Amino acid sequence: MDDAPLLDTHAWVWWTGRAERLHAQEVAALDALPVDERPYLCDISLWEVATLVMRDRLSLTSPLDEWLGHAAHPRSVRILSITPEIAAEIARLPSTLHRDPADRIIVATCRVMNLPLLTRDRRILRSRLVRRWRPLRLERRSGPHAPRSG
Repeated sequence: MDDAPLLDTHAWVWWTGRAERLHAQEVAALDALPVDERPYLCDISLWEVATLVMRDRLSLTSPLDEWLGHAAHPRSVRILSITPEIAAEIARLPSTLHRDPADRIIVATCRVMNLPLLTRDRRILRSRLVRRWRPLRLERRSGPHAPRSG
């Protein structure tokens, strides 16, 4: 069974950049996914990163084209394109969800593909429109000493 999540754009950037904003267990679980079960990424995330770099809202450790070549390589992620089913699901999402087209595409993709989402976006999480991805090690731990997530 494929346990790979779909990565929200910020989670993808954090994971590839080894940002401490992701839990060590999340990073380890993503890194451990076999090559044929890499995490998913919506193609809109490529546009979103390029736009953020263009607007100086995101700095990368290498030039954009080089960074994208590495971060979007099939050994890193499996890129999902918008399908007619995903487009139709976008139209069915409640208007109370983000108006941001990237977030709507990401949520619709999770719903159509039945994928959990790795995100810290509180608005998406509060909507309960998607399943939140957690590494198995985090899911198994419970009780007062369990790690808290974002």
